[in-house]
Amino acid sequence: MIDEVDELLAEIGFEAETSVLTDRQAQVLALRERGTSQADIAAALGTSRANVSSIEASARENVEKARETVAFAEALRAPVRVRVPAGTDLYDVPNRVYDACDDAGVKVDHTAPDLMKVVSDAAGPAVTGRQISTPLIIGVTSEGMVRVRHQDGE
Repeated sequence: MIDEVDELLAEIGFEAETSVLTDRQAQVLALRERGTSQADIAAALGTSRANVSSIEASARENVEKARETVAFAEALRAPVRVRVPAGTDLYDVPNRVYDACDDAGVKVDHTAPDLMKVVSDAAGPAVTGRQISTPLIIGVTSEGMVRVRHQDGE
């Protein structure tokens, strides 16, 4: 089992030296993604299920931090940044984004309903019903990709 997952990691180009994951974290995530139980992974690695659980939790946390870092870097590069204050109606967001994109010469490949869904999904609890409850910053990359961040950095 471990040899197979190591082959998979090599095949997809995983290198611990350039990753936010350790070799062990990558192994555990790969096995979990393949449906292997924590108990079976623990047996294969000669460790406890609790240790595998800890390794998996750390790995998922590292992946989330890496995603947040990429989102931050994309937001820095985005030529369009729209601040959306708390209390704004979600239905008003597309026009704000479209206007800012027009000013910057950036095309957004989302209809208004699609853009509202992208913002709502990405903002999570910062959108309650139709209302923005936490200030947001919506970035649009030069390629038209939309990135949503809570203004307070959450």
